Amino acid sequence: MQDTATLKQIVDDILKEARQRGASGAEAGVSAESGLSVTVRLGEVETVEHNRDKGLGVTVYFGQRKGSASTTDFSPQAIRSTVQAACDIARYTAEDKFSGLAEAKFLASSIPDLELYHPWAVGMDQAIDIATACEDAARGYDKRITNSEGAYVSSHEGERVYGNSNGFLGAYASSRHSLGCTVIGQSGENMQRDHWYSVARDASQLEDVRSLGETAARRTVQRLDARRLNTCQVPVLFEADVARGLLGHFVRAISGGSLYRRASFLLDKKGESLFPERIRIDERPHLKGALGSSPFDNEGVATRARELVQGGVLQGYVLDTYSARKLGLETTGNAGGVHNLHINHDDLSLQDLLRQMQRGVLVTEVMGQGVNTVTGDYSRGATGFWVENGEIAYPVEEFTLAGNLLEMYQGLQAVGNDLDRRGNLVTGSWLLGPMTLAGSED
Repeated sequence: MQDTATLKQIVDDILKEARQRGASGAEAGVSAESGLSVTVRLGEVETVEHNRDKGLGVTVYFGQRKGSASTTDFSPQAIRSTVQAACDIARYTAEDKFSGLAEAKFLASSIPDLELYHPWAVGMDQAIDIATACEDAARGYDKRITNSEGAYVSSHEGERVYGNSNGFLGAYASSRHSLGCTVIGQSGENMQRDHWYSVARDASQLEDVRSLGETAARRTVQRLDARRLNTCQVPVLFEADVARGLLGHFVRAISGGSLYRRASFLLDKKGESLFPERIRIDERPHLKGALGSSPFDNEGVATRARELVQGGVLQGYVLDTYSARKLGLETTGNAGGVHNLHINHDDLSLQDLLRQMQRGVLVTEVMGQGVNTVTGDYSRGATGFWVENGEIAYPVEEFTLAGNLLEMYQGLQAVGNDLDRRGNLVTGSWLLGPMTLAGSED
């Protein structure tokens, strides 16, 4: 990888070139990455990939006219040509009074060390051994595990530099390592598949190899001999990994692009109660070593801790500079998305939530694209487990969950302490009130 000083110099050269060509404003981002990925299937190496990538992008402004261009060539001639291309594009675009760089007052004035960079000196042979051990643990867990889609090990690291003509120039390095396994089980004519994975900035924080493989196998075996449900209306418990999707729908609905296009079921809901009073949702961008941490957003705006929901009431939106201007508001430092969004949880394990639900369905996987963020209507295929007397009774499949997201949020009865931290949205399992389950009419 190229060093930080070199990448910063490239950004500085881009901004100087843009000024020389008459741009009233400019911004540039440069990145350099490297990584290794290995996949093993049925004890044999299936893929080995090494990558070394680099790229730069530049956006120039001539007043309210905007042009962008990019390249993977860092040579001086390529930089000049790329800036020229962006300038040429800008001269042909229509004026947009909301376009432009983030104001200087919002830009990060310091870059805290968030401990995001933990390189892993894993070689190809070691990565193959780890993936093989993981798959072996899964395949040896139960005789009903009959096939495998493979286990993988992935390690990536990179450096990002961003600068603009409002005086900002910032950089930070980061790493991301992961391990995962997917296997297939069979009981008679019935076949099921499931998976498990672990991801972390620091490879030492990845889940134990054997434990991960066994978890993938256990989840697969538990799904065998699944039954179909009759159409009914019962409480629903979303496993943490699936509940993260519900939190994601909330974020998209309060994001600037959806709001200024008036394409959100949460339009003009600021100050209104969306969740039960005990619910708090906050953003924590400066957690050390967390997957969603960042000292500044994609526009150089300083990230900051803030509450999106307090006492169940929506406190604010998720905005970049452009969408904020369209809405007559200020950027919230979310160009590129949210950073470590957390929902507060109850002191309840998944088993506690099952007991609280008593009778209903535990959802472990959803599929399909049946979510309408304009109306909030929710309809997705699902699989999981039927629950009786607070205990898992048997696996179920091929049913559809139907409801409305706003009603689902307002009907949130409890959030488990089984937090899934494998991304920038952190949550435990969600216990919701009754939903319609469309199944078999037999």
